[in-house]
Amino acid sequence: MPSPIAVYAGSFDPPTLGHLDLMERAAKLFDRVIIAVGRHPTRNPLFTFDERLALLAEVTKGIPNLTVDSFEGLLYQYCEKAGARVIVRGLRAATDFEYELQIAHANADMAPHIDTVFLPTRTNYGFVSASLVREIASHGGDVSHYAPPAVSKALEKKFGRG
Repeated sequence: MPSPIAVYAGSFDPPTLGHLDLMERAAKLFDRVIIAVGRHPTRNPLFTFDERLALLAEVTKGIPNLTVDSFEGLLYQYCEKAGARVIVRGLRAATDFEYELQIAHANADMAPHIDTVFLPTRTNYGFVSASLVREIASHGGDVSHYAPPAVSKALEKKFGRG
């Protein structure tokens, strides 16, 4: 029996090695994984929406059962349209769990047929966040230990160093 379609959603501004690790692991657990980039009108991202989509397409091109897509609105509504029954979320620390559990409960209340699966980050990525990567890059720091090469290059260019 085929596994359900899974969705791993986020802003991915920018995609980090922690994100990529979760994507690769989810792709081993599910037959099909959709990386869904959310549009948030209240956020002011470093990378444009199209840049984030392009970066994700580049860094995930070697994962055959993974696709990159975008959505607006509520994640559970996107999952319903995509035919997905699983939402994949990464957890770095206990503080992530409280927030993510609240969102998972809300999604389960609105769409009980969609489950949330939590994947803990690998210990070497437990402290890595997109905001940390942006901060280091903005000061000219080397982010190659935290972001895929295409993202590192894009950050250098974004901050006028590439």
